Amino acid sequence: MQQHPILVEATRGGVVESFHRGALAIAQADGALHTALGDIDRPVFPRSAVKVLQALPLVDSGAAEHFGLTDEELALACASHNGEPAHVRTAASMLAKAGLDPAALECGAHWPGHEGAARALAAAGQAPSALHNNCSGKHAGLVCLGCLMARQAGREPGGFVGGYLQPGHPVMREVTAALQAATGCDLSRAPMGTDGCSIPTYGIPLRQLARGFARVATGQGLSPGRAQAAARLRRAVAAAPFMVAGTGRFDTRVMERLGERVFCKVGAEGVFCAALPTLGLGVAIKMDDGNNARAAEVAMAAVIEALLPLDDAQASLLASLSRGVLRNWNGIEVGTLQATEGLRGAFGRR
Repeated sequence: MQQHPILVEATRGGVVESFHRGALAIAQADGALHTALGDIDRPVFPRSAVKVLQALPLVDSGAAEHFGLTDEELALACASHNGEPAHVRTAASMLAKAGLDPAALECGAHWPGHEGAARALAAAGQAPSALHNNCSGKHAGLVCLGCLMARQAGREPGGFVGGYLQPGHPVMREVTAALQAATGCDLSRAPMGTDGCSIPTYGIPLRQLARGFARVATGQGLSPGRAQAAARLRRAVAAAPFMVAGTGRFDTRVMERLGERVFCKVGAEGVFCAALPTLGLGVAIKMDDGNNARAAEVAMAAVIEALLPLDDAQASLLASLSRGVLRNWNGIEVGTLQATEGLRGAFGRR
């Protein structure tokens, strides 16, 4: 396997203590490359980074309109959320609108990712449910899509939706078709694994992931219905960025500041994708060591910082994310975590 360039470095005592290698693709909707670093043709599992692509059928089918889903609910359908109370309530609301309850979710349960929410749940003597799963919004959206499909087919929704996460289920076939159309990747030939929330995940090259997100950014290359769905989802996330991640999270913080100029979504194992509508570009990053907070987020911050004009507040936020200070438990500055000169130099300016 090709050795990728170093994109992020951690320093201590004025020297590099550790570093993170990775690959990066930035592309237009027609597939033309803007920037490429490393092997962008090796298939990677994008995991949760492609939730906005997986949510396209929810809107394109008419299910979102049929069930009256709000901006907050559509944003949650694209989310890897913290499991905070607002996230849990919103996922439950989506299911209620479809006439089902949390038992319909097949994503499994885990403790909230937000420490305060997890402590509060434990203090109340409660166990986490599927609603606390960081993917509950995506799964609630899949359930809503399945309920509309069932009604259109004259089927009982609860029975029809069961098993929706299986590759051959009608709901998952719609989701896979949308993912394939957006990226241009033949998923019938792609490696297939199982994601943390149990739906299929496919190996897709960064080149094609970047093209898919450029299509989300512009609508170009998508069917008219999916182009409208992409624009609707981007508006929803810009209106309710808390729902797509939560307190203190990169995606929420960046989209709160930059609004519709950026749609960004982290995935597991060091994958990060973004749509930059004003530039007509899509971004896809994969860190070799699978590190998110210490690597993928830093690299994505550097990309956004380099490509988009920023006001002072936006520039300050992105600089803090791409050139972070490391402190010990006493609050003493001990080093830095920052994008490398090699990554910054790929864009022709720092």
